[in-house]
Amino acid sequence: MRHKVLSIIGGSLLLTACSTAHPVLYPNAHLQSVGKDIAEQDIEACRQLAETAGAEEGSGKAGRVATATAVGAGVGAAAGAVGGAISGAVGRGSMIGAATGAVWGLLTGLFHAVVGSSQPNQAYTNFVNRCLQEKGYEVTGWQ
Repeated sequence: MRHKVLSIIGGSLLLTACSTAHPVLYPNAHLQSVGKDIAEQDIEACRQLAETAGAEEGSGKAGRVATATAVGAGVGAAAGAVGGAISGAVGRGSMIGAATGAVWGLLTGLFHAVVGSSQPNQAYTNFVNRCLQEKGYEVTGWQ
């Protein structure tokens, strides 16, 4: 059972890592003259230039999952302590609540990371957009 849960979590993280956003180019005269293949090469060159300059594509999904896990553990521990105080076992209630809350926080964090926005951070998109603009492209957005 434990192996199965770890496989699901690992698969979700890999799916998240593979889902990156791409700039959408307006079909202006420059794009039409160079074609889609050259445009893709220019996009990749601009992405590499952005990373070389220190703009990271990552949107902090791993951080959001860790935060959701920690918040879930805290809320679970508090709820468990209250339930434990009522039943007379505060310590045990806190432990059970923290474990339950951490699992809930991890799973909801993973869900939001996989289903949520896959947009790169703003510094990265701004850098790539400007690079593409200087090459003659018009970026209409990212998806």
